[in-house]
Amino acid sequence: MELSVVVPTLNGRDRLAATLDVLAANAPDAETVVVNGPSADGTTGMVRDRDDVDVLVEVSDRTLNVSRNAGLRAASGDAIAFLRHDLAIEETWIDAVRASLSRAPVVTGPVHETLPAGMTTTEREARQVRGREVTYFNGGNVAFRAPVLDELDGFDEYLETGGAQDAAHRLAGLDYEVAWETEMCVRTEYEADGGVTDRDLGQKYRALAYRLVKNYGVRPTIVRRIASHAGSDGLSAARDVLAGEGTPTAWIGNGRDVLIGVATGCSDGLVARARDRSPSRNPHGCSKRADRAVAKYDRR
Repeated sequence: MELSVVVPTLNGRDRLAATLDVLAANAPDAETVVVNGPSADGTTGMVRDRDDVDVLVEVSDRTLNVSRNAGLRAASGDAIAFLRHDLAIEETWIDAVRASLSRAPVVTGPVHETLPAGMTTTEREARQVRGREVTYFNGGNVAFRAPVLDELDGFDEYLETGGAQDAAHRLAGLDYEVAWETEMCVRTEYEADGGVTDRDLGQKYRALAYRLVKNYGVRPTIVRRIASHAGSDGLSAARDVLAGEGTPTAWIGNGRDVLIGVATGCSDGLVARARDRSPSRNPHGCSKRADRAVAKYDRR
């Protein structure tokens, strides 16, 4: 099995360098594809100076799913893994990927974060959505057999966030299993800087409504699922207001953002569902455009 590892990055030069160091040490035979863009911190020069990166693709879009699709287009392996630019693979990672992909079409594993707001994943997460068992995965640590990505047509480039969740729904719709492998482990190795990340609730709910409506249509269960998420976030924000950690004005503003995001996502999801009635449900997929890369440096 020939494995390609796609590493999308944006203004993460130092963390990317650490990730590439560990990748070269623990998976020296894997093809490494870095998709940069558009960074303004010297990432291009750093990557071009290395001899352990096989392909560097420069893109003009800041959307992660555009970078993922550009990377899988450049990859030549019959298996393709996606690794976040600030995650380091464990020594067991490469063998776990290869062994698992010999049994299942998609595999994911634990992600151990040191940042307080990180997306630590320590066990398989699955949900029943309209009769489908959807197995979610962290998009920063997942591997596919290449034909599966071809059938999915890559990631949905409409989405600025939630591309991995959308892919999980579409995999379930295509009856593909997503295996969990505890040895396929990645980690962060840096400390938090004490900063606070603001959540864009409008974008979150636009993505949530879009992917649910696109994949399942407007159904009572889908409406309840969106309302449940919104209610949970609304109650959390209200508790912050009562505790003096938020303001009523901000709470009202967040509610407006949620409503606008849901309305936009539902509308765009219905359009997307009509445009692509195939099981892949990907009207903004990898095959829909050919101009992602503005430059490509290939050492193969």
